[in-house]
Amino acid sequence: MTDRRDDQPEGTPFGVPQATTPPARSNRAGVTAFACAGLAFGMIGLAFASVPLYDMFCKATGFDGTPRTGLAPTRAAVDDTMLVRFDTNVSANLPWRFQAESPRVEARLGETRTVFFRVKNTGTTPSTGIATFNVQPALMGGFFVKVECFCFNEQTLKPGETMDFPVVFYIDPDVRKDSNTAHLSEMTLSYTYFASKNGQPTAALATTGGTGTKSNF
Repeated sequence: MTDRRDDQPEGTPFGVPQATTPPARSNRAGVTAFACAGLAFGMIGLAFASVPLYDMFCKATGFDGTPRTGLAPTRAAVDDTMLVRFDTNVSANLPWRFQAESPRVEARLGETRTVFFRVKNTGTTPSTGIATFNVQPALMGGFFVKVECFCFNEQTLKPGETMDFPVVFYIDPDVRKDSNTAHLSEMTLSYTYFASKNGQPTAALATTGGTGTKSNF
C-alpha cells in the first residue's frame, strides 16, 4: 500500500506536484494593467492640452498665417514699405456691421501703426460677438506682429450701439531677409466676427470660416 503525504489532496496521485500561480506572473500582470491605465489617462490629457498648446505655438511663431503677438519694436523703421489690406467679415447669424476705418494702409517696415475698426449692432436685442483673424499670404504670419488687438475678446453691443476698436501692429523688417517673403509688396489682415458662447466662437458658426457676409456702414 502506497503511503500518501498528509498535504497531498485526496484524489491526487502521489508524487504529482500541485499547480500553483507563480507570484511573479501575478505581479507582472498588475504592473501591466497599471501602465496601460496611466497611458490612457495621459493620452486623454494630451488631447485636451493640444488645442491651447497649438494656439500658443501659432501666436509665437506665426505658423499657419497666425500673426505673432509681441511688444512694440525696439529697432528703428527701415526705408521700405508694404501695403496692408484689411478684410472684414461677419457671420450671417450675427446682426452686426464691421468695417476698418481704411481698407488699406502703406506701412513702413518696423514702424508701429494703429488702425481702428468699427462694429455696430443692427439687431433689436443685445448680442455678443468675438473676432478671429489670420493673415495672407500665410508666410507673413511670422513677420506681422500685433501689439494690441481686439481679436478673441468678447464684445457685447446693445441694439444700435457702435464701438471702435484699435489694432496696433508692425511688420518685422526681417521679412526682407527671408527668401520666401523678400519679394512681397502687400499682405491682407482678415477678421471675421462670430456669435460668442463662453468666450469662444460658436462651434456651428466657426465651421464657416471667413465666408461670412461683408459689412459696410
